[in-house]
Amino acid sequence: MPDQTNPKVALVTGASRGIGAAIATRLAKDGFTVIVNYAGNSAEAEKLAASIEDAGGRALTAQADVADPAAVARMWDAAEAAFGGVDVLVNNAGIMKLATIAEGDDALFDSQIAINLKGPRNTMKLAATRLREGGRIVNLSSSVVGLYQPTYGVYAATKAGVEAMTHVLAKELRGRNITVNAIAPGPTATALFLDGKPQSVVDNLMKLAPLERLGQPEDIANAVAFLAGPDGAWINGQVIRANGGII
Repeated sequence: MPDQTNPKVALVTGASRGIGAAIATRLAKDGFTVIVNYAGNSAEAEKLAASIEDAGGRALTAQADVADPAAVARMWDAAEAAFGGVDVLVNNAGIMKLATIAEGDDALFDSQIAINLKGPRNTMKLAATRLREGGRIVNLSSSVVGLYQPTYGVYAATKAGVEAMTHVLAKELRGRNITVNAIAPGPTATALFLDGKPQSVVDNLMKLAPLERLGQPEDIANAVAFLAGPDGAWINGQVIRANGGII
């Protein structure tokens, strides 16, 4: 747990709801000062920050579209001005739009590339030179990289790219004592995942894992907390599939 007299700072992208909110909540509970990044949902972000503060933690909100490198730079500048630096970067922001390769249009492709792939690249580019010594980078991939279901082609491609950058950046940061890892969730009960799915589809997805349930946001947050905390110090350049055993 971070030193409460000099708490470490964690920046969580896309943290206003779902898995990101669970990650921010858990890291705050572990003693981190949390920067709750959001793109447009200011009300949810402020509500989350208030709940963290009410529970005795410390959280601030920061608006930035991760696809915009200038916005990401402004957010990082603000974090350094407020806290002196950032210790943990969690790249959680992402969108999922499903279509077959044949039917998916350019807008579907470009939007996912911008947020899911360019977004983590924008934050990691800054983290590579500005994350404090001994820091941690945790990227969110997906277990669809490996499952390769129909209609998930573009989404899976963006997450495969995140995994590739994870492996490469871990090696590029040699000598900095900074770890770079990824968590690859399986089906997780969030609005992003459940939206538009009939109950019969959800029931079938629940049966895929040997543990016979959907993941919960807290399951993913626990894995991120492990990598961000002292017990994860020797894990580097890895992708951990937090999916209940689906793959």
